[in-house]
Amino acid sequence: MTHAATQNAVPTPALERRDAIGRLVAVTWHGAGVSADIAGRRWLVAIDGSECSLRTLATTADLVAPGRDSEIDLVNVQPWLVNEAAETELPRRGWAATAPARELLDAASVRWRLHVVLGEAAPEIAGMADALGSRAIAIGSHGLTATESLLLGSVAYKVVHLAKLPVLIVR
Repeated sequence: MTHAATQNAVPTPALERRDAIGRLVAVTWHGAGVSADIAGRRWLVAIDGSECSLRTLATTADLVAPGRDSEIDLVNVQPWLVNEAAETELPRRGWAATAPARELLDAASVRWRLHVVLGEAAPEIAGMADALGSRAIAIGSHGLTATESLLLGSVAYKVVHLAKLPVLIVR
């Protein structure tokens, strides 16, 4: 296997979830050293591959105090895919989009879990935080103006209104 192929290889997820028609709708990977229990009081950080989401992750990693058994759950939401495409594309796209985030946490010695899900971003992020029993959600804001937010919608704004727990917005 070539070096490029090795870098692009997607490891087998620790967990998979399927919908009623058998479509793969969520995958989870556990980084090195994480505990087997997936529930807990960790922060959930939304990662979309942007610089804004990486700033959010760096801020959150500073808050969780590395060295005290800290762990962070990363969530990446992918748009809906048809059944056949979801099998290969969901893991591949999520793994690729979060590579810089995983590298940042590894360098900071913060353990992580990665959750990649299909769907609409805001409801999936808020729902994932509830399902995991997260302490809080951290999400980046791309700095849309009020008019842009009104016309385009802001995922951060929607998460604030859907979440049942604290939300940290980083610009």
